[in-house]
Amino acid sequence: MEVLHNLAFGFEHALTLHNLMYCAIGCVVGTMVGLLPGLGPLATISLLLPLTYSIPTGGALIMLAGIYYGAQYGDSVSAITMKIPHASSIVACIDGYQLTLEGRTGLALFTAGISSFIGGTVAIVVLAWLAPALGEVAFLFGPADYCALMLVGFVCVSFVTTGSLLNGRAMCAVGVLLGQIGTDVNSGVQRFTFDIPTLTDGVGLVSVALGCFGIAEITRNLDAHEERSPFNGKIHLMPSWAEFKRIIPSALRGSAVGSFLGILPGGGPVIAQFAAYAIDKKVSKFKHEIGHGAIEGVAGQAAADEAAARTSFIPLMSIGIPENAVMALMMAAFIIKGIQPGPNMIAGHPDLFWGLVASMWVGNVFLVILNVPLVRYWLSLFKIPYAVLFPAILFFCCIGTYSINNNLDDVFTTAVFGLAGYLFMRLDLDAAPLMLGFILGPMLEENFRRAMLLSRGHFGAFVTRPISGTLLALIALVVVWQTTVFVLRLRETRARAPIAQTPAA
Repeated sequence: MEVLHNLAFGFEHALTLHNLMYCAIGCVVGTMVGLLPGLGPLATISLLLPLTYSIPTGGALIMLAGIYYGAQYGDSVSAITMKIPHASSIVACIDGYQLTLEGRTGLALFTAGISSFIGGTVAIVVLAWLAPALGEVAFLFGPADYCALMLVGFVCVSFVTTGSLLNGRAMCAVGVLLGQIGTDVNSGVQRFTFDIPTLTDGVGLVSVALGCFGIAEITRNLDAHEERSPFNGKIHLMPSWAEFKRIIPSALRGSAVGSFLGILPGGGPVIAQFAAYAIDKKVSKFKHEIGHGAIEGVAGQAAADEAAARTSFIPLMSIGIPENAVMALMMAAFIIKGIQPGPNMIAGHPDLFWGLVASMWVGNVFLVILNVPLVRYWLSLFKIPYAVLFPAILFFCCIGTYSINNNLDDVFTTAVFGLAGYLFMRLDLDAAPLMLGFILGPMLEENFRRAMLLSRGHFGAFVTRPISGTLLALIALVVVWQTTVFVLRLRETRARAPIAQTPAA
């Protein structure tokens, strides 16, 4: 009953005229982002971060969240109709595009839309029940516990990064160093500023995110020189009752898989889609059809994709740890608005938390309307040349960055990080760990100093406190496990290497 009361409280905020408008904007932009090749929620959220300064806190977060889970709806459309996937819709290309080749595009799109609605609904229930339970431990956390929690976040670099673990750790260290630039709050000493006045207040969070993700993604798309042709097929949406009965079980299985994997660090939509597809191939009554144009191959993937996108907010809002790059940007949006996500968020900002949860269901309804009956009109977006899109995106990017502090130096800083982000992509270095280190580094330093001050310089406080001690033990287990895996892989690589033979005398 308490959860229902909290949800009713959340709907009071989510159903206001302004929040409905921001939710609709986020869903529309997210759908466009999912449809257009080359764009994604990561780049789009980074591009729109400057706008959050002029938008009310609740509306800004609702809009950014709508872009994220709205993109999960839209990306299935391009994968099914034209075999142009994003990272979270790769599986949809298998059976979805096969259905298009068979002339059943409408059935595939209807399946993806309804399954996404089911997955989003199940995930919202999980979010409403589980996140407050994790947030109830807020009053037990002290500075030492928060410090250990930040260290857990650094250990999660191995889950966030898409490249090698060594590169991920290095990028995270670079992010920590970037976070130390500026004036030390406690001593007033300038660190790593090199006597440059622009760096006195540190590097802006928006400049790092916008450059490393947004501008770098635009530059990479321009370098790809790929041409996309619009979809010209016919769409008939309504399935038969027998086909509809095949959708529901697969969508429910995908919802359960996605809801679970979305909570885990490094889970998210990308892994959830493959897990749901694999389970359908094992337990579905029509498993012999999967891979050759089966409805289940679309339903399970779409539901898992959407469910994982919603439940990935649980680690962020309940314990303050972003589990993927998009959640790191969402964490940046929270911090920009003066809100620290974590155990104290639900107790300190219940209107914001429950309003965001309730808005996800409202956004779910918007997205069904946008992506089922209106999908044939959204496909016309494929006709927009990228040469027309990117100048407009860069223009509004510069305007938004400048408007934060009315300082032209912020635009130059963003351009520098845009160049750095492009170089990272060319060198196969993931920028997500850099963002994670940039956000968590100053927080770790602040809580470490507080803990040492309260314990009068004794490190035993980190071990004797139950929460911090448990978290440190968990970190030790993860480090031992990762080291073991690394050693085993190294031995396997050496065993496979050919043995050099010395030439005969």
